[in-house]
Amino acid sequence: MPVWILVGGVSALLTVLIGAFAAHGLEARLDEKALGWIDTAVRYQMFHALALIALGILGRQPGRGLDITIAGYAFTVGTLLFCGLLYTMALGAPRFFGAIVPVGGLAFMVGWIFFIRHAWRMLG
Repeated sequence: MPVWILVGGVSALLTVLIGAFAAHGLEARLDEKALGWIDTAVRYQMFHALALIALGILGRQPGRGLDITIAGYAFTVGTLLFCGLLYTMALGAPRFFGAIVPVGGLAFMVGWIFFIRHAWRMLG
């Protein structure tokens, strides 16, 4: 599924852009807590961008199955909810968005479960 390679590549590029902008353009404007949220979001986004690229590579193998697709969507939703909401909160969005952030973390976990399930099936 080359689409996950594309989505992962775009996400990785955005991670670098956001991280650089935060380090060089926002460092003096945001407090330590907001910068910490951005740091956490950048880290998680890059991990999952690389995971999406791996899914794209795995999806090119025979028998890729539904697991790859579910994992890809889950990683993408996790990135949007977990990382996206941390970015917006750091930039001044209402703190109640923090109540939704764990849903993004749950989406990441779902993605990893299906990633592992696919890997397990490849072994057997």
